[in-house]
Amino acid sequence: MQHLEKPTVRPYLVADQVRGDPSSFEISDLLRLSPAVLRVSALDLEILKRMDGSQTVAELGASLKPLLGGGSISPDYFTKLLGMLEECLFLEAPNWRNAIESPVRPPSCIGCYDADPKNLTEQIESYYLHKDGPGIPQGRATDHRIDAILAPHIDYARGGWNFAHGFRQIYEGTTANLFVIVATSHYSPKRFTLTRKSFRTPLGEVPVDGAFCERLEDAYGPGLYDDELRAHFPEHSVELEVVFLQHLLGPGRSFRIVPLVVGSMEDMLGDGGTSPVPGDVERMVRALKVAREAAGEPVCFVISGDLAHIGPKFGDKAGLPDPFLAHSQDQDLKLMATAAAGSPDGYRRILAEEKDARRICGFPPTWVTLQALGPCAGKLLRYDQYVHPKGRESVSFASMVFQARGR
Repeated sequence: MQHLEKPTVRPYLVADQVRGDPSSFEISDLLRLSPAVLRVSALDLEILKRMDGSQTVAELGASLKPLLGGGSISPDYFTKLLGMLEECLFLEAPNWRNAIESPVRPPSCIGCYDADPKNLTEQIESYYLHKDGPGIPQGRATDHRIDAILAPHIDYARGGWNFAHGFRQIYEGTTANLFVIVATSHYSPKRFTLTRKSFRTPLGEVPVDGAFCERLEDAYGPGLYDDELRAHFPEHSVELEVVFLQHLLGPGRSFRIVPLVVGSMEDMLGDGGTSPVPGDVERMVRALKVAREAAGEPVCFVISGDLAHIGPKFGDKAGLPDPFLAHSQDQDLKLMATAAAGSPDGYRRILAEEKDARRICGFPPTWVTLQALGPCAGKLLRYDQYVHPKGRESVSFASMVFQARGR
């Protein structure tokens, strides 16, 4: 086969040294397209580094002879190694190309939620019925009364009931079938990234609204798909919202999504939060307004973002004493109050004053969405502060609902 004549290791792989064994490494996929973790030797890793498509297997073997003291590697050894790499989707090969060129993005969060549709349905229902949940949604909306919700993207085990508070509002407050999910980007350095790929989960497949994406691109300009693989394949912040939407709306209510992930906006926190808004951010706010106005149907935004990330896991040396946790909660609630007042710049000022010391990952999608909504009023539905039993970390998160003023 041609791809094995001059083998090429594909991008987005990482090699981690096995703890306690400096001669062994584990190769895994940063995109999570492959669940495989391949354990290799130091020699294997050196072979992989040289598989750049420029050498045949014979030439690779010859190039390694100085490392082997003049010895050689048998053809069978190469055959076995290449077979494992191809099976794991670690080579530039047809199975890898098919995976990234597919119009469907496969799920990357199985484990956070159940892979069996029946079990997953029961899992999501349990969050509505949780002691801290909102109860099962009642009375499906007959009109469009809400314009956005804020939901967490923390793993379901630590905050599934909090998601339920926000999504119940969608069921009861809007007839929209178009949901613009504006979510934190955890893996790409790009500011804004879209994907045209539909999202598949155990509950089915959700299409992307291509017309809305085209309007966004027309108004924003090029670059929205430049880092699509890294931004979307491993990302959980859109997928976890999609699962709740699928469960909530069911197969009887066809809906589409616009999956937009937003990277860091740390450059907006200078000068006490009064620094100029970067041009690309201004363009995205304007593009979202234009695309929404031209939609010709109700549009509901889903902001996917968590709040504080504090504790030793995130670099805080003092641990998580009670006064620190209490102060963090007070600051979170101030942020939520400014969001409820429809003041994204008030939100920005609070983070600027504390120099984003608590690592608020929901700032970029929240700020962009509130600006795109324009004058609005919000309501805090639920706030939670997860604290690790051993004090390693604390992550806080909330659900809110927003309505454009004058509605």
